[in-house]
Order: sequence, then structure tokens, then C-alpha cells
Amino acid sequence: MTTDEKLDAPRTGSVPTTNAALSDAPRTRTAWAAVAVMMATSFVLVLAEFLPPSLLPSMAASLGITEGQAGQAVTATAFIGFLTAPTIGILVPRLDRRLLLVLLAAAAAVSSALVAISADFVMLLIARLLLGAALGAFWAMSIAIAARLSAPHHLGRAIMLVNTGTTVATVAGVPVGTYLGSVMDWRLIFAGVAVITAVVAVALRLVLPPVAPAPSSGGLRSLVDTLRVPGIRVGLTGHILTVLGHFIAFTYIRLAIERVPDLDAAGVAVLLAAFGLGGVVGNFVIGLLVDRHLAALRYVVPAFIGISIALVTLFPGQPWIVTIAITTWGMGFGAWLTTLSTWMGRLVPDRMESGGGLVVAGFQLAITVGAGAGGLLVDAVGIVPALTVAAISAIVGGIVFGSARTAR
Repeated sequence: MTTDEKLDAPRTGSVPTTNAALSDAPRTRTAWAAVAVMMATSFVLVLAEFLPPSLLPSMAASLGITEGQAGQAVTATAFIGFLTAPTIGILVPRLDRRLLLVLLAAAAAVSSALVAISADFVMLLIARLLLGAALGAFWAMSIAIAARLSAPHHLGRAIMLVNTGTTVATVAGVPVGTYLGSVMDWRLIFAGVAVITAVVAVALRLVLPPVAPAPSSGGLRSLVDTLRVPGIRVGLTGHILTVLGHFIAFTYIRLAIERVPDLDAAGVAVLLAAFGLGGVVGNFVIGLLVDRHLAALRYVVPAFIGISIALVTLFPGQPWIVTIAITTWGMGFGAWLTTLSTWMGRLVPDRMESGGGLVVAGFQLAITVGAGAGGLLVDAVGIVPALTVAAISAIVGGIVFGSARTAR
């Protein structure tokens, strides 16, 4: 039996010890159906993450809390995700990764169900903490699992498809939630998401083959050893600087685009839609190119982010420049995770779980610091200096990331 057949054949039970090679041996064929189910998983998890911002008024009124308190449901999700991402491999070093994903999807379904029946703020936070743990753990494992489901020459495409679920949920989550919130009770929306997520959990169990843990997945030492791999620290530094620059600017994108003369509410909506559309296109196009052109795209993709922010800063009086820049900014950010994950897969193919945890932790750290630093800058010196710092951070981050080695 070939390696590929061994990977595809088992569908039930735990991972037997004789299949330990599932962690190491490269596939000759890509399990596209399994990749598609992972894409669906990323979609439902991120959709649940982004529902509260679009339903804040009704959630707050129903629970008897302020909108600011209801917004902490998002903060709680991000914080616990930051803690979970780098530690999930340490907590469950020997658990079959298919079973782990099923449990994570089930936890997310329970989270949405608990939100739907929440009677107070405490119950809401507990439910969102559960979702944050599922999100952080899923993203830490998704890169490694996608790599084991794909043939080496399809790695970038497989990661792109998984990320497509995130991109679509990010773009559609708020507007869909806003629309549904206008025609039905917010509790019914979360209940529906809980049902859909439970269906995805079943699909994961039925479609994914057993996936053994990576040999290097256990213990804190694995994270430390991964950080010692030449090129990792440089690349992660570039990653954090790039995402930091993005979120310093993106958190206050509304203030940035309102500098355009004679721009009404409809114009703001069009520009935000252009950013989202750019994200979808960027993720798809770069996903098709990244396997062959990773060396160039490591510079090009973050440059899209940094240069676009700079153009929005420098030319607010030119609506057509701002429109193009907002779109290319979205393209760059939509393509960033695919580019970053493919680089990680090339550099440490034997340490993808630890690498994925470090990527997600860096992402969450950059989000937290970027949003906070952006707020301080906007309050202290205004939106233009904040955008300037954001552009410089993203451009420098791209140069640093591009200079990191791609193979040992």
C-alpha cells in the first residue's frame, strides 16, 4: 500500500501506532475534500467571532448591559485565542488531530448555543471564552493539518482554500449579521450558527483522515526549538511588524477615509466594500501563485499593505487614488496569511504545529498592540501621524519578512 493510500484509507478509530508516518511522509495527492471541510470550519468559527459587532445594540438591550460591555465579547475571544494558540500542542501532544478538530468545532457549537441562551453578562463571557479557545487552537493546528493533507506542490493552494473561509466570514460576517439582526432575534441567529457548526463537526469526523500529531508537537521545548531554527525569528518579527502596521491603521480606517472630501455615508460603505472585495481577490490570486513565486511574494504582499496605507495618508484629496489604495490594501491583507503560512511550511515542515502556534500568537499580539497603540496615537497626535507610523511599520515589516530565509 502506498503512503497516499495509507493516508486516505483509515476513517475510523484512533491513529494506530503503525501509522506514525502520517506526520512525516509527503503526500502524492491532495485530499481536496478534507481541505474543503477545513475551509468550512474556518468560516463558521470566524463567523461566530464577528457576529457580536453587528448585533451589539440588541444583545446589550436584551442582557441589560451597555454596548461597551457587550463588545468585550470580542475582546475575550481574542485574548483567550492568544493564550491557546501556542499551547494547544503542549496540552494535547498525543491526541489525533482529526479528533482534536472535531472537539474544537463541537466546543464552538456549544459556545454559540450558550450565547443564544445567555441570561447575563457572565454567561456571555464564558461562552465567548470557549469560542476563543476553539479559534486559537484551530488556527494553530490548521497550517500543520493543511500541510499533511496536501501534496508539497499544492501547499499554498490548500492553505489559501482554508483561509478563504476566514476571508469570506470576515467580509460577510458583519453585514450578514446586521441584516439578520433586522429580521429576527439575535438569539435565533446564534442558535442557527450553533447548528451549522455542529454539522461541520460531523463533516470533519466523516471526511478527514486520521492525522497523527507531529513528532515535535509536545512540550514547551518544541516551541523554543522552533524559535531557534535559522530564519524563524526574523520572519516572525517581520510578520508582527506587518500586522501591527495593518491594525494600527485598520482599526481607525473609518477616520482615514473620512478625510476624503465630499465623501458621504454611501461612499464610505463603497470603500469598505472595496477593501473586503480586495481581500477575497488577494487571497484567491496569491493562493494560485504562492507555490511557485513565494520568494517574490514575501516582499510584494506586505508592500501592498504598507504602500497602500501610505497612499491613503498622502492623497486624501484624490478619491480615485484612495479607492485603488483601499482595494490593494485589502488584497495585501487578504493574501498575507496564505503567504506567511506557505513560508512557514517551507521553512519548518517538520515543526508545523509549533510554527502555526507562533504565527497565531504573533497575529493576536500584533492585533492587541496595534489597536491599542493606534488609539493612543489618534488621541494624542491625530489620524495622520497614526497612519504614518502604520505605513512605516508595515513596509519595514515586509522588508524584514522578505529577507528571512525560506529553507534550512
